[in-house]
Amino acid sequence: MAAFAWLAACESRPAVPADFDPGPAPAELAEGERLFDDNCAACHGALAAGTDSGPPLVHLVYEPNHHGDVAFQRAVTFGVRAHHWRFGNMPPVPGLDEAAVERITAYVRWLQRKAGIE
Repeated sequence: MAAFAWLAACESRPAVPADFDPGPAPAELAEGERLFDDNCAACHGALAAGTDSGPPLVHLVYEPNHHGDVAFQRAVTFGVRAHHWRFGNMPPVPGLDEAAVERITAYVRWLQRKAGIE
């Protein structure tokens, strides 16, 4: 029962507003944005706002103090068992090396900062 309460608390944390518009990504994040759009957005949504298939990454649950950058590396490499959300397990994402995930993570962290999540 405690686990259910914790899960409900994660899902009820404030998400980024529907009208979130961070503006254009800085040039140094363009590759991370492209990699995110090509490999992550189908589940995690445009601007990492989430979809019916995956959670938003621009959310307090994924702030750096709760999920450090290594969590993104591990999720892509090994997949993730469902623990914060109702979306089910995330499979590993083939074709992304460590450097690509670092660029994606930098882009997601920028989006988070633009949304006031640090």
